[in-house]
Amino acid sequence: MLVILANDNILSVRAVCQGCLLANNQGLPRWNEGKLSCGYSLSPLDNHQPQRYQCEMGFQVAQIEEAA
Repeated sequence: MLVILANDNILSVRAVCQGCLLANNQGLPRWNEGKLSCGYSLSPLDNHQPQRYQCEMGFQVAQIEEAA
């Protein structure tokens, strides 16, 4: 699941990406074959943190595992 990281908050990509011109037809980030195509990968801070990306609009996006 992709989320937006903003300061100390975790936001839904649906709430943030809905108005983005780079979002797909559903208003979600363009996620193709395990990569964020509307941004670029950031180096992980450590091995215990999720993969992070910087979107073209300046937000940080993280791929996190959903709790079962």
